[in-house]
Amino acid sequence: MKIDGYLLDDLAGAGVQAGAAEADGYAGLFTFEARHDGFLPLAVAAEHTERIELGTSIAIAFSRTPMTLAHLGHDMQVLSGGRFVLGLGSQIRPHIERRYSMPWSRPAARMRELVEAVRAIWRCWNEGEPLDFRGDFYTHTLMTPLFAPPPSPHGPPRVWVAGVGPRMVEVAGAVGDGLICHPLVSGRYLREALVPHLHAGARAAGRDPAGLEVAAMAMVATGTTEAEMAEAVVATRAQIGFYASTPAYRPVLEMHGWGDLQPELRRLSKAGEWGAMGDAVDDEVLRTFAVVAEPDGVVAALAERFGEVADRVGVSPLSRGVRAVMPSIVRAASRA
Repeated sequence: MKIDGYLLDDLAGAGVQAGAAEADGYAGLFTFEARHDGFLPLAVAAEHTERIELGTSIAIAFSRTPMTLAHLGHDMQVLSGGRFVLGLGSQIRPHIERRYSMPWSRPAARMRELVEAVRAIWRCWNEGEPLDFRGDFYTHTLMTPLFAPPPSPHGPPRVWVAGVGPRMVEVAGAVGDGLICHPLVSGRYLREALVPHLHAGARAAGRDPAGLEVAAMAMVATGTTEAEMAEAVVATRAQIGFYASTPAYRPVLEMHGWGDLQPELRRLSKAGEWGAMGDAVDDEVLRTFAVVAEPDGVVAALAERFGEVADRVGVSPLSRGVRAVMPSIVRAASRA
């Protein structure tokens, strides 16, 4: 199983972080879009690394057009020497409409068409195919030599699609090269709810599911001292509480019989009671959605949870203790 890391929120230090991650043996290094753009740190990271895979996990798809994403993905693939992964996610309607002022409708159908449009643009640039994409959401029919970049010597980047619900997961299987799982996922939910829909989407599109990658994301609470472990547990409870307050993730809770927890967490979030949200996550919920283990037990716990169904796992460093021990965990994973 490959272990991936994440570039922290520091554009100026992205090169140093990336070089250290490559030296520590991480398989991939990814960014997520929150307070900053997800592509800029990866451009810096590409200049300071040679082997590690680089990608977005995720870039917010509907805040951009297919042409914008095609340029970003193409340029990053060339700059990184073929190491780039374009990871796309839909976000949720309030953010797309109210934060980005972009249209929202039929997210699964829109995502499918967006990926198809991006691939059509890449075929135009890399293979000389005339650009003539006409869909329900996007139309691209104009490409002049002045605006067409040279073909990528490495081909187009892989495209992963993030999904939680069955329709979006099927889109990942139909048009993507892999699935990005949300951090609020249990091993059971991944096996029983996500992978079957991923494979169904691939088969319906006439594709072989065996060629798809599954990239899980894991919350890990660990540390070398009792204080570090306690800090990690508190941070992880808070993260679970934050994620689980979103209605879209209620099905994950419902599979385990905790559907009523979601509206309660949402109520607390609307009241601004962030500390209480973490307190509402009891030990059973914590250990279902996060790995809680001593450092030397983390690799085995990740393998037990995801080994049968995920090709790789990204570990989010939620506390200082986790960040400090992750290099040794990555090295252990490479030997396992």
